[in-house]
Amino acid sequence: MIDRIQALLDEGVRNKVCPGAVWAVGDSTGIRAGGATGVLDPDEPEHRMRPDTVFDAASLTKILAVWSSIGALWEDGRLDLDARLGSYWPDVAEYELGRITARQLLTHTAGVPLRAQLKNQYGTDHADIRKGVLREPLHRPPGEAVEYTDRAALILGFLAEHLSGMPLDQLATERTWRPLGMNTTRFGPLPTELVARSAPTELDQGTDTHLKGVAHDFSARLLGGVCGIAGAFTVAEDLAGFLRHMLTPATAGSAVGFGSDWTAQSLAIQTSGLEPARGLFWHPAPGTSHADDIWIHYGFTGTGMWISPAADRWAVLLTNKLYYTRDRQPLVDIRNTFRELIFSSAMEN
Repeated sequence: MIDRIQALLDEGVRNKVCPGAVWAVGDSTGIRAGGATGVLDPDEPEHRMRPDTVFDAASLTKILAVWSSIGALWEDGRLDLDARLGSYWPDVAEYELGRITARQLLTHTAGVPLRAQLKNQYGTDHADIRKGVLREPLHRPPGEAVEYTDRAALILGFLAEHLSGMPLDQLATERTWRPLGMNTTRFGPLPTELVARSAPTELDQGTDTHLKGVAHDFSARLLGGVCGIAGAFTVAEDLAGFLRHMLTPATAGSAVGFGSDWTAQSLAIQTSGLEPARGLFWHPAPGTSHADDIWIHYGFTGTGMWISPAADRWAVLLTNKLYYTRDRQPLVDIRNTFRELIFSSAMEN
């Protein structure tokens, strides 16, 4: 399996799907295999991809920061997933958003607008943006359809801040990242020492340089780097610890905010017959059935992670494919093959 994965990713680098990649696979005991290939930046080929390369996690932020924090608050008994937001969140009580529930946001059935569209919509002041997002009318009646929207994570991030009384970055750090030993994971902009080993993403037209250590996502940059949609940076080892925890039964006195009860709820179909089927922010891997029990989450910059409680297996694939193109299909093909190799093979060479 290891040789076949390495060959797959080496070919992706040669074909300029991405400058480089880092991968890891494991189970509830930890990392079982992993590797790196390619370069950080094609203009600086002497700087190779390494296992500790830092990546712009993009939408994996929704899992690492928002999903985990909402899970911690749910397990604390501070959040009822099926109560209308307006019943306990005064900021939305008189607006249409007050009619929906946290579960509907987590399953993308809330009917909120399909894109965050923060650019030039609510101004540049953080408070004005937050107010505008929370007062925006619904796109359709709640519970009518499954429609992916990054706005769901933005709203849930604001909700987590309201319930905890902490900024999202502090909440994620205290309840999840620090207890799990995710010592590199953080919101950007990154400090100088981490920028040096970060994978650059898309070319910034304003500076004619590739973004590095600064979130690619415009909404995250507009909000100062901390955002429910995107903005976190991470490494393979940190993701391994996160996913391993998801496969580990809860223990009394665990310091981590979310546990196996939250994981079990999230990695189960929650959309009651609506398609495409969703769990709570997780969804079944493309080309698999519900019985396969393989769940995924992807990031626009080229990141991805998979988990299967039934197989006691997880995997991460981190790339900076956005350095070359916004075309998703070449990486989609690599991801699908990678997943097939991981979940159909024994973890051996």
